[in-house]
Amino acid sequence: MAEPPSPAAGVSGRIPPGQRHVHGWPVSHYGPVPRFRPERWNLRVFGATASGETREWAFDGLADLPRVTVVADLHCASGPTSTDHEWYGIPAAAVLDLVPPAPGVRHIMAWAEYGYSANMRLSDFTSPETLMATHHNGEPLTAEHGFPLRLVVPHLYGYKSPKWLRGIEYLTADRRGFWEERGYHNIADPWKQQRYSYLEEDIEGPHGPAS
Repeated sequence: MAEPPSPAAGVSGRIPPGQRHVHGWPVSHYGPVPRFRPERWNLRVFGATASGETREWAFDGLADLPRVTVVADLHCASGPTSTDHEWYGIPAAAVLDLVPPAPGVRHIMAWAEYGYSANMRLSDFTSPETLMATHHNGEPLTAEHGFPLRLVVPHLYGYKSPKWLRGIEYLTADRRGFWEERGYHNIADPWKQQRYSYLEEDIEGPHGPAS
């Protein structure tokens, strides 16, 4: 697997094949922006946990979790790439320390408002750059960009980074999320141009390529 070029190569060297560099931060999502109700909001970690139990955090409880800052680019499967986003939030790998998965967990499903979902390999979720962001460029996320919590998986296409995150489900068998069920690639590596499911190898989907 080819490694992405170093940022020192310049912006052009950080744009994956088939992408175009754009300035700013385009808004892109499916469906309406949800209304945030702090008294009802929680983050759940569930599924194949080692204990068999579900762990939940209320909105105020997020303040007790560890934080990191990550500077990374964003790649939309439709073509735009925006660069040098500064994210601040909870490292995704910390979830596994707080709620260990059961043996055999190799994938997760990220759940967001309105039932939106995105599946990924556990190794993608625990990548050092993957985080559950609360801030962008030093400011709290805006509603249209995912406030109060957004999963950011910068080394994959943007549909693997759902806004308005509400849950992490541990999976012992992979299954497709919202866009993956609608013809998008199950892995979504922009450096391999893995945009659509018809490009999948048999081992890259839960049951081979999507129909």
